[in-house]
Amino acid sequence: MPELQEHDRVGLAVHNNAVWCDTVCRAHGHAGEFLSGIWINRYAAPQFYPNAVTLAADPAADQLAAIRSLMAADIPGAWAVKDSFAALDLTPLGFRGLFEASWLWRSGEPLQIEAERDDLRWSRIGSATELAAWETAWRGEPSDDPYDRIFLPALLADESIVILAAYRDERIVAGAIANRTGQVVGLSNVFVPAQDAQRLRAGCVAAVQRRFPGLPLVGYESGDELAAFRALGFEELGPLRIWARKHAG
Repeated sequence: MPELQEHDRVGLAVHNNAVWCDTVCRAHGHAGEFLSGIWINRYAAPQFYPNAVTLAADPAADQLAAIRSLMAADIPGAWAVKDSFAALDLTPLGFRGLFEASWLWRSGEPLQIEAERDDLRWSRIGSATELAAWETAWRGEPSDDPYDRIFLPALLADESIVILAAYRDERIVAGAIANRTGQVVGLSNVFVPAQDAQRLRAGCVAAVQRRFPGLPLVGYESGDELAAFRALGFEELGPLRIWARKHAG
């Protein structure tokens, strides 16, 4: 892949993430819309997913108009905007800054890791039953409400998506999701146990690379997770900000 400028790499990371958000919403029956400089979803989004993702630093006017259209759509409950370039001030529209993070990029060069432990088995999730177990492990607790599910079986039919799990004694102890768009692969929803966390985090990266050899990885993190991924060779590209808004009612 030719050497990319930083703004190109940010653009690829943002686009990948917006496509992933759209894919998750589409699995729930509510696909979004790609407009000028922004992706939006006019319906209630799954938990932890935004109703808008900006795709460029400009045009802010078009982005703000789209966000106002979401406000008029009477979306139930709280909802969020992913300001991918930390370029908007949504305070006048009744939003509050929820958190900030950094976009990440890692070249396609394979991660050199210690020999994987014999008691771990990395596998691609392939059935609805496995996916339900994976989501329970990702959440850290079971849910009795099927409507709380975020990752639905429709995702398993998409060849651009790989949901990975690390099994120990037939129990899922770590995992990640990878989604390919063009020549990059998004890495998200990584979860690892507190014990041996960095080794398993590296295992997630290596497992994704084995399935998408040679392709750069993109994503975003903050806080301790950001530092952990930097230690695995990820570069910070630029900031993003999540804005949250409560329903006016």
